[in-house]
Amino acid sequence: MTEILTLASLALFVALVVAFAYVLRRAAVVVAVTREDEVFRRDGAALADRAVAAITPGAEQIDRVRRRTDSPAMLGEMLPKLIEDLDALRVEAGELAPPAALAPAAARLAEEIERASRAVDTVRHGCVLLGVEAGRPRELEGETSIKRGYLNLLHAREALASHAEGLRSGRVEAGGWYSDRPPVA
Repeated sequence: MTEILTLASLALFVALVVAFAYVLRRAAVVVAVTREDEVFRRDGAALADRAVAAITPGAEQIDRVRRRTDSPAMLGEMLPKLIEDLDALRVEAGELAPPAALAPAAARLAEEIERASRAVDTVRHGCVLLGVEAGRPRELEGETSIKRGYLNLLHAREALASHAEGLRSGRVEAGGWYSDRPPVA
C-alpha cells in the first residue's frame, strides 16, 4: 500500500512538473510576441514622429509661398532635401519587420510617407511652372499645384501623427478613421 501511495505521489509530481513547464513555455511565447509587438510599435512611432518633424518646417515654408509671402524660389533648396529625407524614411519604413498582426500598420506607414513625398513633388512641379514665363494659364496651374501639394502634405502629416499616436497607444488598427473607412456608395 505504501508503494502504491509513493508511486501515485511520484506520478502526480511528474504531472505537475510537466504542467508547470507547459505553462512556463506558453508564457514565454506570449512575452516574446508582446516584446516583438512593442519593439515594432516603438520603432514605427519613432519613424512616424521623425517624418512629421521633417514635414513640418517644409509645410510652413510652402504655406508662405502659397500665401505669396515668399517667392517660389525660396523653396529651391528645401524641396529636394525634403524629398530626399522622405525617401530615406520610406526606405527605413520598408525595412521595419512588423509582426504579422501589425503588417497593415507598417504598410500604412510607408504609404503615408510616400504620399508626403508625392505631395512635395507636386509643390516642386508648381514652383517650376511659376518660374516659366508662359503666361496666365501656367501661373494658375503652378499656384494650383502648390496649393494641392501643400494640402496633401498636411494630410499626410496629420495621418502620420495619428498613426504614431495609434502605435504608441497599442490600438490594433494603429491609424485613423480616414484610412480604414469603406468607400461611400
